[in-house]
Amino acid sequence: MFGSMGITELVLILFIVLIIFGAGKLPQLGEGLGKAIKGFKKSVHEADAIELEAQQAQAQQQPGAPAAPDAAASAQAVPPAGTPGAPPPPVATEPPKV
Repeated sequence: MFGSMGITELVLILFIVLIIFGAGKLPQLGEGLGKAIKGFKKSVHEADAIELEAQQAQAQQQPGAPAAPDAAASAQAVPPAGTPGAPPPPVATEPPKV
């Protein structure tokens, strides 16, 4: 990613960021970025765990036995928001202004 950028370009970018945000805000920006990356990684791993549980539950069911409707199983069958095939998120509507 940084293969084509030299040290001069990186120093210039860091200098511009320092001017824009100031020295006091840089630790807060770094902390926020770290939390965002950590949350993203956590959500990716949780999605993998949910898929694995759904596959295990599907493998445990016998092909000839009828599947009993279960609220927990149906909740796991819904793909996470933002993935293809997921239901659209609910739309927030404002009450009419009088």
